[in-house]
Amino acid sequence: MNDASKADVPATETAVGADLFEAEVVGGAAIVARDVRFSFGRHEALAGVSFAVAQGSLHGFVGPNGAGKTTCLKLICTLLPPQDGTLQVFGLDVRKDVRRVRRRIGFMPDYFSMYRQMTVYEYLDFFGAAYGLSTKQRDRVIRELLELTDMAHRADDLVQGLSRGMQQRVGLARALINDPELLLLDEPASGLDPRARIELMEILRALRDMGKTIFISSHILSELAELCDSVTIIDRGRIRYSGRMERLLDAAHPGYRVELAEAFPELPARLRSCDGVTEVEAVSERPAGLAWVIRVDESRLTANDLLQALIAQGARIAAFQRAKRHLNEAFLALTEEGVR
Repeated sequence: MNDASKADVPATETAVGADLFEAEVVGGAAIVARDVRFSFGRHEALAGVSFAVAQGSLHGFVGPNGAGKTTCLKLICTLLPPQDGTLQVFGLDVRKDVRRVRRRIGFMPDYFSMYRQMTVYEYLDFFGAAYGLSTKQRDRVIRELLELTDMAHRADDLVQGLSRGMQQRVGLARALINDPELLLLDEPASGLDPRARIELMEILRALRDMGKTIFISSHILSELAELCDSVTIIDRGRIRYSGRMERLLDAAHPGYRVELAEAFPELPARLRSCDGVTEVEAVSERPAGLAWVIRVDESRLTANDLLQALIAQGARIAAFQRAKRHLNEAFLALTEEGVR
C-alpha cells in the first residue's frame, strides 16, 4: 500500500478511540477487544487486535482470506480462548465468564452441520430444549422465529429437503432461539442467490431495529456498505480500520459529485481557473459529460463557492453532493495482496 493510500484513511487508533470506544462509556459496548493475540503454532492469526462494537449497531467485519476473521469470531463466541490481551462481551470476560457470555450470544458459522432427518420445527425445538426453554416457551419462540424468517410454511418439512437459502434461514433462527443480545454471523449470505441475500439483509435490519447487536463477517462489500453503520477491517491479523462506516467512506480526498441535466464535456477546462479545484474526473458509469467528481482544497474552496462557480460556467446541475468512495476502494487501499 502506498503512502498516498494510507493518508486517505484515519489511523486505526484514532478511529477506534474517537468512535466506538466512546460507546463503551456513553451507550455501552457489546464487544471490546484490547491487544488480543492468538497463534496456531508459529502462525500468528491475531497480532494484537483492538476494536469495539457499540450496542445496538450493525457492525461489519471484513478482511481477505486468512486475515483472522474466523479466529476472531471463535474467540468472541468462546470456542477459543485468547492467548493474550482482553476480550469482553457486554463487560464479561470471554475466558472467565464462558457460560454467561454464551447465554447472551447467538453464533451462525459459515459452515454448520444440521440434523437433516429432523423437520424444521423439530430442529429448532431441539436447540430450544438445550437452552432450557420449557415446552410452552419453545413453541412460542419457534413460531415467532419462523414468522421472522418467513419459514412458517416449511415448519413440518425435513431440513434435508430445503434449499441452501432456506437452510440459512433455519440456521439464523437457530442462532436466535435463546433471544441473544449479540448475533455473530460468519458469511451468512454465502451461496445465496441475489433475492435470498436481499431478504436476509432485510431480516438483519429488522433484528437491529429490535435492539440486537449484529456482528457480521462477509466478503460482499457492497451490501455491507449499505447495511452496516460501522465496520472493522482486518488484514494479516492486524486491525487496519475500526469505526463508523461513514467516516471510512468519507476518508478520501475532499470532493463533490455533480450530476448534470445535460452533457458538459468541457467542464474540466472551464474549472481550471477556479482556485481550490485540484481535480475533475468523469464518472464512468454515467454517459460522458453527465456526472463528475470534483476534488477540492477545502481550505480554499467551500461547497457553496464550488456550486456558484459551476453555475457561473453554465452547468445545468441536477444533483450536487459530497463524494464518497466505495467500500471496496477503502478495502483495497487498506489491505495487502495475497494471503498468509
